[in-house]
Amino acid sequence: MRFLARLAAGRLALPLVLLAVAATGCASVSLDQPIEARTWKLASIDSQPVIPSDDPRQAVQVMFDGGSQRVSGSGGCNRISGSFQRSGTQLKIGPLASTRMACLDPSRGQLETRFLAALQATASYSLAGNELILLDARGQTLAKLDGSNK
Repeated sequence: MRFLARLAAGRLALPLVLLAVAATGCASVSLDQPIEARTWKLASIDSQPVIPSDDPRQAVQVMFDGGSQRVSGSGGCNRISGSFQRSGTQLKIGPLASTRMACLDPSRGQLETRFLAALQATASYSLAGNELILLDARGQTLAKLDGSNK
């Protein structure tokens, strides 16, 4: 009876709700969604689709190596590399370094600059099937990458 009186007074309501939430479904939620061991090709940036290049040397893409905590890839004109830290869905990329070759196509150069900025502004990510979504500190989408390796 005393238990019911305390529950009615709200003293146990929050702990019981938290216990109920913890007992239902938390085992099926994974906060550790791996991004390693795939090549991620840029599909869109700033909500604008990216048309893939016919030349594989101009593919805008990254790969994450979990063993070395290194990221590498291409911005479309230059090779990029750097470090990353991942904990659950939190992701910090950089600092990044790149080669300094000139882009013959100015639009590819602008895309590369935007891509590097998006990578370095990444604070977290989400996975939706074969899509890696890079998010900024406010949870806004920076870029979407395709990991289907078509």
